[in-house]
Amino acid sequence: MPRKKKSEPEREVASLRGEISRHERLYYIDAAPEISDFEFDQKMRRLIELEAEFPLLRTADSPSNRVGGAPVEGFSTVIHDPPMLSIDNAYSFEELQEWADRVRRGLGTDVVEFEAELKIDGVSIDLLYEKGSLVRGATRGDGTRGDDVTSNVRTVRSLPLTVLPTYDLLELRGEIYIDKNDFARMNQRKEEEGEAVLANPRNSAAGSLRLLDPKQAAVRQLRAFVYQVVRAGDKRPSSQTEGYRIMESLGFPVNPVRAVCSGMDSLRTFIDVWREKRHHLNFEIDGIVVKVNDRRQQDELGSTSKAPRWAVAFKYPPEAARTVVRFIGAQVGRTGAITPVAEFDAVLLGGSTVRRATLHNYDEVARKDIRVGDTVMVEKGGDVIPKVTEVLLNERPAESVPVVVPVICPVCGQAVHRFENEVAVRCGNVGCPAILREALIHFAARKAMDIEGLGEKVVEALIGARLVEDYTSLYELREEQLAELERWGKRSARNLLEQIDRSRSNELSRLLFALGIRFVGERSARLLAQRFQTIERIMDATREELLAVPEIGPKVADSILFFFSLSVNRARISKLLALGIAPRAGSAPTGDRLAGKTVVVTGSLDRFTRDDIHRMIEQQGGKPSSSVSSKTSYLVAGRDAGSKLDKARSAGVAVLTEEEFLVMLDVG
Repeated sequence: MPRKKKSEPEREVASLRGEISRHERLYYIDAAPEISDFEFDQKMRRLIELEAEFPLLRTADSPSNRVGGAPVEGFSTVIHDPPMLSIDNAYSFEELQEWADRVRRGLGTDVVEFEAELKIDGVSIDLLYEKGSLVRGATRGDGTRGDDVTSNVRTVRSLPLTVLPTYDLLELRGEIYIDKNDFARMNQRKEEEGEAVLANPRNSAAGSLRLLDPKQAAVRQLRAFVYQVVRAGDKRPSSQTEGYRIMESLGFPVNPVRAVCSGMDSLRTFIDVWREKRHHLNFEIDGIVVKVNDRRQQDELGSTSKAPRWAVAFKYPPEAARTVVRFIGAQVGRTGAITPVAEFDAVLLGGSTVRRATLHNYDEVARKDIRVGDTVMVEKGGDVIPKVTEVLLNERPAESVPVVVPVICPVCGQAVHRFENEVAVRCGNVGCPAILREALIHFAARKAMDIEGLGEKVVEALIGARLVEDYTSLYELREEQLAELERWGKRSARNLLEQIDRSRSNELSRLLFALGIRFVGERSARLLAQRFQTIERIMDATREELLAVPEIGPKVADSILFFFSLSVNRARISKLLALGIAPRAGSAPTGDRLAGKTVVVTGSLDRFTRDDIHRMIEQQGGKPSSSVSSKTSYLVAGRDAGSKLDKARSAGVAVLTEEEFLVMLDVG
């Protein structure tokens, strides 16, 4: 029978998947990227578009799954066979020598080969591949029982979703971790949002694997190394070294630094070398794992109920330094959060010279009572960003004074504000130079003013050329100004100006969302637009009037009041209106078929996007929700609905297909 020809979409999807998988390997494993992040994102976006347009082309092992699937309700339990045991620790060379002596006595020979490798400070993971496809990822748990976190493991771009089907069944073990730079960026975002920062990369990785929403896990940029072959079909590696050869040949990211050592001298050299060199790695390690290399000798030594006798972890102690705080300043993040920063006498810490450390927030400064002139201990153990861990109060100078919380922004001079139940002190001026770049990108986003072509690079170019001071400046741009930008011309300038001009008549809800008022998302912006109809009425609304809007609570109301209490923000709105911005009034519900009803949408839809369905729900007086509860009226279930469908059925919630839902609303 002749083979069926692939359609053009099939060929493009297959080509994109191959390209994306190749570039993921180049970036995350080989550290040798060939294309820019933007080009990679464009390929991924095109793949997602094709899979949405042609649902039959979707597969579980598609790279598009890296961005995260639907949230899960909980994790099922996986039984580990053999168990995932922990490893005993050695904190000195004497303890390491005692372990090696026990190994030799247990084997009855002095001829033992050791394999040493970096101890990645992450979270253990068990990976199962069937016929070359990843089918399960599970946490260590208590060693015998772990959690099935496959949906989150699929977001780890350094792990292949498919490999050559060399073995019908392949089980590996490894470590999930977060890169130092990614961790630093994550904590910076949390500081800017006024949230508590994460203690260290390991805790962050563990928490990420436990997230019920894979999309949130995908944002965490998890990575992985594998270090053990549990089984590879009927084959059993004869040594740790051979196991690594198998894993590397299949394209897995393996523990990058390892050595085979014949005795304590070579082991000690390896440990000492990496004591200092570890600071130049882009991931955290907390020691060196030493294993008996020969698999038969491992079996002969066996394990206790908690740990194998054939492996030990040599742990490096955390590093700390003593210094004196000379100045406590403040920096403003992209969301306006003002973060205190300590500057102190330079110390060598973690292989680099350190002169400053974030103090996270002013509550933390008060709790530790850190002052200028204090002698403090600074650590970098298990954390990327140096932190002040202790104030030596007995050495405090008599003239020291507590740190004062700022009342104006150190960058723009506008009044700052602290919301109830928040630790962050915040500048609310979206034109503040520290906030400008992110404010412009948000203003132009697809779900805000939807100005196509105004992305990160264009925004940076406009700021660099001093053509914009805030979002109102966009509507004053001229063609000749843009045409003079590097790599621009009249056509590019004209195209951008057309997009900016088109946005003048957007809906009020889009403008309200684009302003970047904290806690005002797309839905709350639509509800406010429907209630007040004009931006002027929203600006002048009282707290009581805001709280009278459905789903607008005290936190959102207070944020809106603060935003419009700043004269600089009110002046910008007035300027927008003077420049011809004429936002269309929010459309009130056109029907009442779902009045008072809460509707959850799950699974893959065929005719409309989830956003489209949410808008239909609102237009009929209903409320879209993301989770099933006793208050849910209907569940609209597409393909692959998953656990939400099960929960809805068990709770007696009415379940509708997409077509049944559209018939209910009389949508043709």
